[in-house]
Amino acid sequence: MSMNTQGRPTRSEAPADPGGYQDTFSGSRGLDQAEPLLFERGSTDTTGVDLPEPKGTKTRLGGLDRTAEIGLPGLSEPETMRHYVRLSRKNYAIDLGLYPLGSCTMKHNPRLNEKVARMPGFADVHPLQPQATVQGAFELMGELAHWLMTLTGTPCVAMSPKAGAHGELCGMMAIRAALDTRGESGRRRVLVPESAHGTNPATAVQCGFTTDEIPADATGRVDMAALKDKLGDDIAGIMLTNPNTCGLFERDIIEIADLIHEAGGYFYCDGANFNAIVGRVRPGDLGIDAMHINLHKTFSTPHGGGGPGSGPTVFSDALAPFVPVPYVVKDGKGWKMVEHVADAEGEPFGRMTAFHGQMGMFTRALTYMMSHGSDGLRAASGDAVLNANYILARLKGAMSPAFEGVCMHEALFNDNFLKDTGVTTLDFAKAMIDEGYHPMTMYFPLVVHGAMLIEPTETESKDGLDRFCDVMLALTEAAKAGEADRFKAAPVHAPAKRLDETQAARNPVLRWTKD
Repeated sequence: MSMNTQGRPTRSEAPADPGGYQDTFSGSRGLDQAEPLLFERGSTDTTGVDLPEPKGTKTRLGGLDRTAEIGLPGLSEPETMRHYVRLSRKNYAIDLGLYPLGSCTMKHNPRLNEKVARMPGFADVHPLQPQATVQGAFELMGELAHWLMTLTGTPCVAMSPKAGAHGELCGMMAIRAALDTRGESGRRRVLVPESAHGTNPATAVQCGFTTDEIPADATGRVDMAALKDKLGDDIAGIMLTNPNTCGLFERDIIEIADLIHEAGGYFYCDGANFNAIVGRVRPGDLGIDAMHINLHKTFSTPHGGGGPGSGPTVFSDALAPFVPVPYVVKDGKGWKMVEHVADAEGEPFGRMTAFHGQMGMFTRALTYMMSHGSDGLRAASGDAVLNANYILARLKGAMSPAFEGVCMHEALFNDNFLKDTGVTTLDFAKAMIDEGYHPMTMYFPLVVHGAMLIEPTETESKDGLDRFCDVMLALTEAAKAGEADRFKAAPVHAPAKRLDETQAARNPVLRWTKD
C-alpha cells in the first residue's frame, strides 16, 4: 500500500473498478463526454484559422523571428468551443452543488454583484488614469473603507493588500515598524496558537520574526496557562485566528489581548473567519491591533485562487501611523489618492503594491454590503453559524465531533467513528466524490486526528443541507457495515479515478510530449 509523508494511505494496490468511461465504446457516458487533451485531438499539420501573408511590412524582431513550427494543434471553432465546454463540466463549482470545503469558504457570489462590477466606469477603470477622472472609483473605495472600519470598530484600514496572506503581511509589517520606532527591535518573538491558520507562522517568519507555538486546551481553544508561561520582554505580539480553525470562538480573547499589551506586544487577529461574527462582534472592541479581512469569505467576492483577490487590513490607533500607502482621502476639492510616503500622515512602513487595490473586488463587496444592509449582514453571519450547527446536530450521532458543544461557522469531526472499519478520512472523502460532492477539508487542522472540517456557509438551504447530511450518514453506515472495498475503489464515477496523490505531487506531468 502506497503511503505519503504523513503516513496515511493514498490508494490501494488492488486495482480499482474502472467504472467511468471504460464501460462504453465511445468513452463517453450519456451527456458526460470523454475529452482528451487538445494536442491529442488536433493536428499540428492543420489550423483552424487562415491568415494571409502580410505584404509591404518589415520585421522589427531583430533576427528573433520564429523559424520552427509553432507546434499548436489546429481545431475548428466548434471543436475548440466544445473542448472547453466539456472541460468545464468536469469542474465542481458552487453553482453545481454544496461546497463543504472549510477554511476557504467557496460561497455563492450574487449575480447582482457581477452586474454592478461590469458597469461602465467600474469595469473599465485604469490605475494610471488622472485622479480627476476616477472620482467615483475613489468614492467607492472610501465608502467601502468606511464600512470595513465601522464593522470592525477600528479607525484605519489599508485597502491595497491583494489577498488574505498579503493582508497578514501588511499587519505584521506595521507591527514590526511600530516596534522599531519604539526602539525595541529586539522584540521578535510572535506567539502562534495551534488553532491559527497555517499562513500565520509563515507570514511572521517572512517579516523576520520567530514563532512560538501555543498548544490548545481540551476545548480546542488557546491554553491560557501555556500562553502566560510564554510571555516575556521579547514578545512582539500574537497571531490569533478568531473564530479559530477548529470553528470555535476564543472565549478568552479580551484577556489574551490585555496580556499581550501588558507584555508590550501587539495583537494581530486573522480575520479570515470574520464571516461568522460580522454584524455581531466588532474585533476592535476585543482589543485587536490589526486584522485582515477576506472579502471573498465575508462579503461574497469571487475567491482569489491566485487571481483578483483582496485582503484589506484594519488597524487600531496604536498602529494607524504605520499604515502603508496608497490610500484615498477626501478634502474640500473631492477625493484624492495619497501615493507617496512623504505626502502621508504618520510614518507609513512603505508601499506593498504597484497600484491601489482590486477595483472589481471592492465593487462587489460594497454591493453585497449595501444590498444586505446592517441587519442583513448580521443575519448572514447568524445563518452561517446556524447551518454549521445544523450539520453538527444531524451528524454527531453517527460521526465523531472533535469537541463538545456548539460550533461557529464550521463543524469539525475526527476519524474516531471510522475506527476498525478499514476506511480512512481520505477514503471517505473519495467516496463523497462518487456521491456528487466536493470533499470537505481533510486532515486539517492538524490538532485533530483525521480531521474533517465542514463549512456550509450561510447560502445553503435546509433542503440542501439535509441532502448532504443524508449522504454523509449513508456513507458512515456503509463504512461501519464493513463495505471498505467501495471506499478503497472510490471514486469510480469521476473523470479521473483513484490516483497515487503522493506520486502525482512529487512527479507531476506538466507538459504534453508527443509519443
